[in-house]
Amino acid sequence: MMKKYPKELFYKGNLGLLNRPKVAIVGSRRLSNYTREFTYMLAKALAKRGVCVVSGAAMGVDAVAHSGAGAENTIAVVANGLNIRYPVINKSLIASIEEQGLVLSQFNDGFRATGWSFVVRNELVVALGDILIVTEAELDSGSMRSVEFALRMGKEIYVLSQRLGESAGTNKLLQEGKAKCITDIDAFAANFGEAVTLEIEKDDFFYFCQTAPTFDETVNKFGDKVYEAELEGHVTIHNGIVRLN
Repeated sequence: MMKKYPKELFYKGNLGLLNRPKVAIVGSRRLSNYTREFTYMLAKALAKRGVCVVSGAAMGVDAVAHSGAGAENTIAVVANGLNIRYPVINKSLIASIEEQGLVLSQFNDGFRATGWSFVVRNELVVALGDILIVTEAELDSGSMRSVEFALRMGKEIYVLSQRLGESAGTNKLLQEGKAKCITDIDAFAANFGEAVTLEIEKDDFFYFCQTAPTFDETVNKFGDKVYEAELEGHVTIHNGIVRLN
């Protein structure tokens, strides 16, 4: 998939997030208010369905996507060593992801981001996602380079609907048939399962039930926990299928 796989990966945080369904979200550093609002809504809707949002911890779309998903539901791939929180404006955000989510880097401590390390970072962001979503991008941008990676890897690409004259990169992708358009956030997110509204601990049981497993599969894996969850109103068992409420 990747042109060159990393020899080493350094991390801070929860490696268990790598086992979750993952969606990469990228886009412009100078985003419109429209893109800001709907990127946040999209990331939040996906996180409610157990999807982990992957992005690059940069200003703009990246930061909004991480924030919308919540630190515990996101993976940040950085272009520098893990002992450096860059960009400084996102220092607090990156710190919270280190504590609750997962931060990954291909670079040793002390390494400072350069032009080529951002490109390498972008490729890993795309590789980690099951699909790529570009919420806003101009023609000559790092986000469009991420699109090139996605096309080479055979990943599906999605974009937000944008007005003519804005986000020329994503509009061109639609024009050329290289991307599909997200016109309804909830309808798109529903492809990944049902949203969870109850305050339920988001553990392995939670994410397993997001896939609507059979009752037998759930009992074999988690035993009596499925009965406890049903009594507490967290799941419903109907026609042999376990679903989150």
